[in-house]
Amino acid sequence: MSMADSIYGLFPDPAAADRGLRGLRAAGVPADKLLVMSPEPFEEYEFAHTDRKTPMPWIAALGGLVGGTCGYLLARYTQVAYPSHIISGGMPLVSKWPSGIITYELTMLGAILTTAITLLITAKLLRWNLDIYDPEISYGKILIGVVDPAVESRGDFEDRLRGAGAEKIKGTGRFSAT
Repeated sequence: MSMADSIYGLFPDPAAADRGLRGLRAAGVPADKLLVMSPEPFEEYEFAHTDRKTPMPWIAALGGLVGGTCGYLLARYTQVAYPSHIISGGMPLVSKWPSGIITYELTMLGAILTTAITLLITAKLLRWNLDIYDPEISYGKILIGVVDPAVESRGDFEDRLRGAGAEKIKGTGRFSAT
């Protein structure tokens, strides 16, 4: 298994981690190359909002629409599937309330399942082996770094991370040996 190449700093507090992220952005690091891991959410800091964009609400609405459509079709075709003519006593063959209940339940099921699947995919929770992880995150440190940086910019990134207040600078892959 090949390990991802990265350079990162371990920060003791969220203010220093925020300075480190701003320093890397000032160095011209694109947002998709930034790496942020923290033991808890720090919503008041900029580094907590690095990967906020998600299509989850739209995918959940689409899942609800598909589920509702399937629910209505299931209820309707189940009620009219009987081969002979049913004497319904003047009432409609497809009744609204039972069809509405099935439609509602499958709408919710579709929205919930697509939300759960989207969460697993976008949060990368299905990856069991993390290439970039430091055990010190579990002890309260905040990791800010760059994934797949250019070799010639290594010194600049390390200086920016140290200047922001990183306690340790580490690397993975080809940057692991210092």
